[in-house]
Amino acid sequence: MKKVTLLLLIFSLFPLVGISQGELDVQQKAFYRNEKSIGLMLNSTGYGLSFRYGERINFFNKRIYEGDINILKHPKEYKTTNTYFPGNRQFVFGKLNFALTLHGGIGFQHIIFKKIDQGGIAIRYIFSGGPSFSLYKPIYYDVLYPVSFYESELRSETFNVSIHSRDDIYKQSSFLKGINEIKIIPGVYGKAGINFEYSKQDRTIHVIEIGITLDAFLKKIPIMASEDNLWFFPALFVSYRFGRIMDKKTPLPENPEFNPELSPVSIGY
Repeated sequence: MKKVTLLLLIFSLFPLVGISQGELDVQQKAFYRNEKSIGLMLNSTGYGLSFRYGERINFFNKRIYEGDINILKHPKEYKTTNTYFPGNRQFVFGKLNFALTLHGGIGFQHIIFKKIDQGGIAIRYIFSGGPSFSLYKPIYYDVLYPVSFYESELRSETFNVSIHSRDDIYKQSSFLKGINEIKIIPGVYGKAGINFEYSKQDRTIHVIEIGITLDAFLKKIPIMASEDNLWFFPALFVSYRFGRIMDKKTPLPENPEFNPELSPVSIGY
């Protein structure tokens, strides 16, 4: 049984050896390539947007500079409505603040497998890190207060666990209310992941990326009116990235079917 297992393991390595040999041949045809991309991110603590610039170090490696903005949610956030006004805007009962994180970091990208042909997939790993900031603002609610047996008035207030119940809240107030009360908590972040670049065009980038992020702040982020707010946020993420390759040493290909000036991914670069 042990021999069978060993043989299966050896045979399973042959495709990887073949790929590695192909990569060595391709390496001689390398171009000077930098890249810019935008990423739409979904993670276990929220969602966000990412900007990344990759600067060539050598054929297999790039130094990356990135900036992320992410909505930060507490694990116990659940949307609800007032049972007497179910058609109103949903709100998270007990939520004190709307929070987001800003990342600005430097990292590294390495090609594990390069695309062999136009329809292939390049596999790369990345890691990065740097300063992180959490910005948060209070959330206001339109709260019902009875003034007579038949009438109530609305007052815009932040959540108070000692006096507010779900049926007291008519709806969440405008998001802009409290925008002048933003507070900042500094921290640090780290990110590691693997991505799959599958674009058929040499000058464009289409990437699916998965990985983990870790945010650590100097103190807890007061998102909910509870004692279990967090200062440390580990998260799994998946993102779709799109962008373009910039190569100063190689002119654009004379391909009438591809015009980078008309390509939607070239807008803004």
